[in-house]
Amino acid sequence: MKNQEVSNLKKKFNRGDVFSDKCPSREILKHITSKWGLLILLALSDGEIKRFSELKRTINGVSEKMLSQTLKVLEDDKLVIRKSYDVVPPYVEYSLTDLGLDLSKQVIGLTSWIEDNLMKIL
Repeated sequence: MKNQEVSNLKKKFNRGDVFSDKCPSREILKHITSKWGLLILLALSDGEIKRFSELKRTINGVSEKMLSQTLKVLEDDKLVIRKSYDVVPPYVEYSLTDLGLDLSKQVIGLTSWIEDNLMKIL
C-alpha cells in the first residue's frame, strides 16, 4: 500500500473493522485464516528459523507454489521474515516477526480447540 493510501485509511478507521467492506482487515483476515496461512503460522510458532524445505515437509500436502505464494503474502503483511543468502544452491530462511509471533499464540488456541473437540464435531 502506498503512504497516501495508508494515511487515508488511518483517517477513516481508528482500528480495524472486519464487518466493513471497505476495511483492509478483511484481506488480512483472509490471509491469516487461509488453510496454508494458518498452517505456516503454526509451523513457525515455536520461534525457530526454518528453511523452505523444512516448512514443506512439516505442512503435508502443500505444493511449493502455494507455500511460496502464501509465505510472500504473510511477508507483505509483516507477519513473516524472509532471509535469503546469496549462495548456490539458494538458501532461504523464514521466521515470524514479533507481530507474527503474537498472532501465532491466537492461532495455537484456535487449532488446539479444534483438535480437542474434533470427535464432538464429527
